[in-house]
Amino acid sequence: MDETSGQRDRNMLLIMGPTASGKSALALSAAKTFDGVVINADSMQVYRELEIITARPDSIMTQAAPHRLYGFLSGEDVCSAARWADLAAAEVLAAREAGKLPIIVGGTGLYFRALTLGMSPIPDIPTDVRQTARQEHADLGAEAYHARLAQADPEIAARLPIGDSQRIMRAWEVYLATGTPLSEWQKLPPTPPRLDLPSLTLALMPDRQVLYHRCDTRFDQMVDTGALDEVEQLRALNLAPSLPVMKALGVPELMDYLAGEKSRDDAVKDAKTGTRRYAKRQMTWLRNQIIADFTSDAKDLKTMERKFFPEIRKFLLTLT
Repeated sequence: MDETSGQRDRNMLLIMGPTASGKSALALSAAKTFDGVVINADSMQVYRELEIITARPDSIMTQAAPHRLYGFLSGEDVCSAARWADLAAAEVLAAREAGKLPIIVGGTGLYFRALTLGMSPIPDIPTDVRQTARQEHADLGAEAYHARLAQADPEIAARLPIGDSQRIMRAWEVYLATGTPLSEWQKLPPTPPRLDLPSLTLALMPDRQVLYHRCDTRFDQMVDTGALDEVEQLRALNLAPSLPVMKALGVPELMDYLAGEKSRDDAVKDAKTGTRRYAKRQMTWLRNQIIADFTSDAKDLKTMERKFFPEIRKFLLTLT
């Protein structure tokens, strides 16, 4: 019997890192070693339409250990951080009841924050209000929509560029539903965290050039293994361009290629550039927002295991 088995039901493991840093492989290895359940904390891997282009764990991985909150939502849906945190908390508690170690893994920082630190107490936005906000964006255009937000919430509008349609629509739908600007909601004390459990936080922080190379190589592999077909199927659904699923890394660029607006080479080049920029933002967020218990710049899984597994074992055996 694993010497840590008696402690799993009162701890959780958090694994964070930028895209292409090796999080999923490390989480799977930890799940097999410490009898865990892998719980997704990636805002794009929740959508069933995007498996290849989001590098969602494949069937071999999901058969090797339990995986939760992957590919369970339609692309027509919106998964807010608060909604995800409620779902993740339920999965953590279910894992604990089964005597397994909850392993939360992903690169969406807001998800981790909602789960462990709490968020602004903004009420849930009704679906019809979300739909209205998106339709108005399509009708008015980005510039006029941003100008209207500036009238209702100048503080938020000043922080958001016109092209940041997702956050602009979020700010407008909050105002539309509550009559209170988002900036005012954000000044209120946060809600309590969804979970208050002993946790160990591991952050993967590869060398930037190594990470960029991984991003480029992985995108080539995605295109070679069916990403274009996947995006074509998504395109055929005629979903609103403002939906989160339509803005997943690589999707807009491959959509442009499929629509004849870019060459394949340009689309792939632009997608790689966007992915590298996103990875850089994730690294910056991790450095500034997360206090990790342990970090690693390891280039391969075996090195990460040697670095992290003794600390995980020690954590699980520590009385709290």
